[in-house]
Amino acid sequence: MQSTSAQSQVALVTGASSGMGKEFAKALLEEGLVVYAAARRREKMADLEALGAIPLKMDITNEEEVRAVVERIENDHGGVDVLINNAGFGMYGAMEDTSIDDARYQFDVNLFGLARLTRLVLPYMRSRRSGKIINIASIGGKIYSPLGSWYHATKHALEGWSDCLRLELSQFGIDVVIVEPGAIKTEFGEVLSGPMMERSGQGPYARLTAAMSKLLRAEYDQGGGSDPKAITDLILRAVRSRKPKTRYAAGKYATLMLFVRKWFSDRTFDRMVLGMLN
Repeated sequence: MQSTSAQSQVALVTGASSGMGKEFAKALLEEGLVVYAAARRREKMADLEALGAIPLKMDITNEEEVRAVVERIENDHGGVDVLINNAGFGMYGAMEDTSIDDARYQFDVNLFGLARLTRLVLPYMRSRRSGKIINIASIGGKIYSPLGSWYHATKHALEGWSDCLRLELSQFGIDVVIVEPGAIKTEFGEVLSGPMMERSGQGPYARLTAAMSKLLRAEYDQGGGSDPKAITDLILRAVRSRKPKTRYAAGKYATLMLFVRKWFSDRTFDRMVLGMLN
């Protein structure tokens, strides 16, 4: 077993096969960290492997695969110093049209899988009395939108879960950081829109669903969102800092939405959100 020096910290990035996760892995490699990149689609990480990352197949909902990844890192490098909990997905559709089984899966990926992995890396971090756990939440963990009830529920839960974990781990010198992206140029809009239209594109929510689909595609798929670099910069800031902030937010709408949600009434926020769909 090798010892991990301050100059060769070990990072594990989940959901690294595309989007922000892949950009996080690239940035941490450039920063000089040993980077393990985990995702269901290992073949999508060949470019990261060419850059020096160690790609591993992992479905965040599969306990055996999660354990295997942690054991591989422990055998090779001792353990994880920086965990980037990025794996997750968004599921949209009217609450009435969404099955409870689908809702459970949304929680399994966005919260329970993340928690399963975090529990496994903690003993090593506690033994070293250091470490960083960076949870990629969303401004959706502070705000809400129509047709996103289960997605927003997972992100609101992640915010509270992270806050509690931060208090529990402070005694061991382990930082817990929440990153709240706004609208970022990723596949997010396309991934959300198709299944959402299947669930609610017909029936009583059809009009609202069509308007939401148009907005999502405009903000995520058609260049309306911010460059992923805005979030990558926050990750690097948190990794470099001896005392990182508890929360970082960036990306289109992040500042505006969080400000209005904090200082104005629910009805005011409701009108603003519904007005964006007209």
